[in-house]
Amino acid sequence: MSRTWRIVVGADDAGLQLKDLLADTLRADGRVEVVTNVGVHDTADDRVYPDVGLAAAEAVARGDADRAVLVCGTGIGMAIAANKVTGVRATVAHDSYSVQRSVLSNDCQVLTLGARVVGPELARLLVSEWLGLEFDAGSASARKVAIISEFETGGDAANMCS
Repeated sequence: MSRTWRIVVGADDAGLQLKDLLADTLRADGRVEVVTNVGVHDTADDRVYPDVGLAAAEAVARGDADRAVLVCGTGIGMAIAANKVTGVRATVAHDSYSVQRSVLSNDCQVLTLGARVVGPELARLLVSEWLGLEFDAGSASARKVAIISEFETGGDAANMCS
């Protein structure tokens, strides 16, 4: 068995139902050590996707979680919000190849999905595939990810690319 993961999940009202399904799926997966739900928790919870996405991404950045699964209507808003947190790489993905490349080529720790774009069974499959992927720090992609990380922490992009 591969490593076990600490996963944080979150959604806005548009992604609530799919997020809850995915949280249950993650809890039942032997590769998952713990699932932390940062909300929304029910239809009365009116927090918007940036609040939830930022909270989840901050948990990843602090090391409280290894990865996050975020759901909104399209997945795009959650990805944008999560990517504002230093040290976090988030992607929206709705197919297996994109999920694979997000981890293997880009070391993304946050997967975002659109509840209005992908059905529940496909979402479950994508999350399951995602759990089995780990970035190889010795890969050809590692240099590219390092350039992004260096820039994010105040580096000079012009000097990194030469």
